[in-house]
Amino acid sequence: MLAPKKILYFILYFFILLNPFFCESQTVLQNIASRKTESLNGKWQAIIDPTNVGDWRQIWLEKKPEKKTDFIEYSFDGSPLLNVPGDFNTQMPEITYLEGVVWYKKVFTYNKTANKRYFIHFGAVNYVATVYLNGKFLGSHEGGFTPFQFEITDLASNGNNSLIVKVNNQRLKDGLPGLGYDWFNYGGITRDVNLVATPDSFIEDYFIQLKKSSVKEVQGWVQLKGTTTAQTIKVKIPELGINFITKTDNNGKAAIHFSSKFKLWSPENPKLYEVIIESETDSVRDEIGFRTIETKGTEILLNGKPIFLKGTNIHEENPLTAAKAFSESDALILLSWAKELGCNFVRLAHYPHNEYMVKMAEKMGLMVWDELPVYQHIEFATPGVTDKMETMLKEMIARDKNRCSVFIWSISNETYSTTANRNEALIDLSKKCRAIDDTRLITSVINNQGYSNNILDVNDPLYNYFDVISLNEYIGWYVPWQGKPQDTKWKLVANKPVIISEFGGEALYASHYGPTDEAAYWTEEYQEQIYKDQIAMFKTAPNLAGVCPWILVDYRSLGRMHPIYQNGWNRKGLLSDRGDKKKAWYILQDYYKSIPEKK
Repeated sequence: MLAPKKILYFILYFFILLNPFFCESQTVLQNIASRKTESLNGKWQAIIDPTNVGDWRQIWLEKKPEKKTDFIEYSFDGSPLLNVPGDFNTQMPEITYLEGVVWYKKVFTYNKTANKRYFIHFGAVNYVATVYLNGKFLGSHEGGFTPFQFEITDLASNGNNSLIVKVNNQRLKDGLPGLGYDWFNYGGITRDVNLVATPDSFIEDYFIQLKKSSVKEVQGWVQLKGTTTAQTIKVKIPELGINFITKTDNNGKAAIHFSSKFKLWSPENPKLYEVIIESETDSVRDEIGFRTIETKGTEILLNGKPIFLKGTNIHEENPLTAAKAFSESDALILLSWAKELGCNFVRLAHYPHNEYMVKMAEKMGLMVWDELPVYQHIEFATPGVTDKMETMLKEMIARDKNRCSVFIWSISNETYSTTANRNEALIDLSKKCRAIDDTRLITSVINNQGYSNNILDVNDPLYNYFDVISLNEYIGWYVPWQGKPQDTKWKLVANKPVIISEFGGEALYASHYGPTDEAAYWTEEYQEQIYKDQIAMFKTAPNLAGVCPWILVDYRSLGRMHPIYQNGWNRKGLLSDRGDKKKAWYILQDYYKSIPEKK
């Protein structure tokens, strides 16, 4: 029989996991890079818990034997060390394929200063994180790709403190994504962890971007935390001589509205301004660009001019290490390849990538497609799922709303109209997205268009609720051509811009053996021909505003089981898993060179 204390712990544990309160979005400090931080990255002690018995043993209490007859069946002392940030799967061979629990521990020093507040900020943990400080529950977060934090001002002790994180990357039927997806499920504390110090009253959040359809009016807000009285707020852009002054209301929020003659951000000229935000007690600095993005008829307009989007899909994986990408250097590798290919945008599939990717893309002149992990067989009708979708949407927008390179919010990928509550859920989410941020485009990617008699019938009614028709089509790979590519006909449900958000086929680098016109041999020549045919078809698309192949680089995916050609990798990359260029790379690169940046 369980002791009353253990029963209490189990009640608390299940309450944490099941109570919707813990799925609600929380406000997270904006722009951690500008804050006073102490990195908690580095070596963390780890306990591998594949059978998930750590809650039963109450690992977070770090019990020690007190009597001669006592023994404890776990210990961080002598345990393996894992690098943070980083996925746990690639650091220990015996847990390469683990989808389950790993407990992490970090001891850090804390010295509280008067009139300061302190937060533990996580860039991301995949998938569920349960966090304890000195044996006490701090909180829980579900979602593997967005930041979260916990305040420890009055909970930490001066001196050494023990931070324990239970990480569980087990797939959930009602998770986002769900049980099945076509990439490697890297678990762990996959992004930076920081101890952040702020004043008692601090700048918690801000939104400073151009008003919709305007090239000179900035409209936004600044939100303070920790004050109930009005404070003076200043927004300065020294290069433009801007010194805007306003006051917060009693809720700590101040409206921002000023005008200037900006050098607008674009792929050709990725101009960023130093922006200084000051309250009476705090200040933060950011680099912010200004641009407009909108649609007009069948065109996408950047700064009022039509632009053709030349993109590539990217997964958050460094192929050279076959591990989760997490660092600035990882971002530079991937984005440099995209620039060399001739891209002016990147689709960060199928989840929000780390902040280094978004900020570096902005500096390099790459527009960014941000996407939620609402992927394929999501249980839209299952209680709580739509709440999770809204939470992740808010967390994605909260982090990236000041990045002018982010031009589109994608709220799902390859969902199916036959799934219960799918239409209602995505339409509702699109409205909530637009209410939070109306300055960017919104899309939802569909792959259930019809194709027969060489006619592409793009008929999903969901497109009526989005700014852009985004479709994944793999004609020439999963679907054979039904006529000459250059004779393809199109039927569109709405007269809107079209982005072909995925196309392509698989090829093993240096495979040139066997008939090159047969898919079964996975040759570079077969993939090359797919790209030639696709480019011929692009010319038939009446509303085409952009294309984005799948994918920049081969990436790990356990569902790809051919022992010779795949071996656990999706081989649709234009580059191999070692960065070698396949023949199709050059076809697409030449196509992109032939298209001017502006129509």
